[in-house]
Amino acid sequence: MKSPSSQRIEFPGSQGVALAARLDLPDNAPRRFAVFAHCFTCSKESKAAAYISRALAEQGFGVLRFDFTGLGGSGGDFGNTNFTSNIDDLLAAADWLGREHGAPALLIGHSLGGAAVLAAASGIAACEAVVTLGAPFDPGHVRDQFAGSLEVIERDGESEVKLAGRPFRITRQFVDDLGSQPQQQRIHDLGRALLVLHSPIDRIVGIDNARRIFEAALHPKSFVSLDDADHLLTREADARYAAQVIGAWASRYVGELPTAAHDAAAPPPEGFVRVRERGTGLFANTVTARSHHLLADEPEAVGGTDLGMTPYELLQAGLGTCTAMTIRMVAQRRKWPLERVTVDLHHEKIHATDCDSCETAEGRIDRIDRVIHLEGDLSSEQREALLAIADKCPVHKTLHAEVQIRSTLAD
Repeated sequence: MKSPSSQRIEFPGSQGVALAARLDLPDNAPRRFAVFAHCFTCSKESKAAAYISRALAEQGFGVLRFDFTGLGGSGGDFGNTNFTSNIDDLLAAADWLGREHGAPALLIGHSLGGAAVLAAASGIAACEAVVTLGAPFDPGHVRDQFAGSLEVIERDGESEVKLAGRPFRITRQFVDDLGSQPQQQRIHDLGRALLVLHSPIDRIVGIDNARRIFEAALHPKSFVSLDDADHLLTREADARYAAQVIGAWASRYVGELPTAAHDAAAPPPEGFVRVRERGTGLFANTVTARSHHLLADEPEAVGGTDLGMTPYELLQAGLGTCTAMTIRMVAQRRKWPLERVTVDLHHEKIHATDCDSCETAEGRIDRIDRVIHLEGDLSSEQREALLAIADKCPVHKTLHAEVQIRSTLAD
């Protein structure tokens, strides 16, 4: 199985600052898209967020994980945020994902992020299912983490508290906002399939929170115990198990995209190479030849997502691989001590007047510079002979020959 890709991206958050994010994508077009919301004062790079997002990408989901305002790599001041702004950041994330790739059908939230996805789901029309991991029933539960500072916050309007060993500015408006959330009604009115995942030994958010969420929700709803997992899901095995459960459960409640080609597309006919839009980004394509796959794309500077080689890089790859194979074949046949071939290629368009040996006199022409590195105890005569052989590789000949390309529309 090929590893999923992970793109660094940014999008505008609810307070107008840039939010840092990662988009984990499978090798082929995603089954559906999901948004992952991290735990309180955590980040998109937390072990739970990273492990679960990557594991879901391996199952065919595209997963957007992002840092809430003021956390991780995102802009803004955490002290100016609250639970309501987290909900708004989630809505901004879903909106960006819908515009750029595909609307999220699945929302996943860890700890306070779980409470946030329960609150945000009603504002995301495409959302079909919600998953919580170690989530509190009441967002106000996080006040327990800075309970010793509540009196100072009430008196002075704010206080710096240490959470997970790092200082955070907690304000009165943050605390007041936590207490104004109608979470029970939101869960009752969710209107989406719900999966509650929780560890019975969770010491940060007790298992009773899972019971209250489950009882407040209407069917369809499911509960799965995470057994001896800790609250932060720091063990990869626990996080990957959660992802396996989420993927299997979501397959019942979240349908495939109508155009999804993650594993349903038929292979190309014998002898053909198939290029198919990947369904993510503007230019990303999958290239299939027999049972082999690779990605083609354009750099971010020209509107792509930089998931694979550009068309001209693929062209150079064809010439380079053909060159290396042809040189190897000849050296093997002649029993020459060639150890390794490396071919560096560079393509550019130049003015015809800059080319002394070209027939074209005006305009621009394509030039590919090919530098061939030969390793081994070869004589100078053998090295020159192998250099000459490079011009005889089939792809080289094709590029110099008259080529006819016939285009037709498929039925």
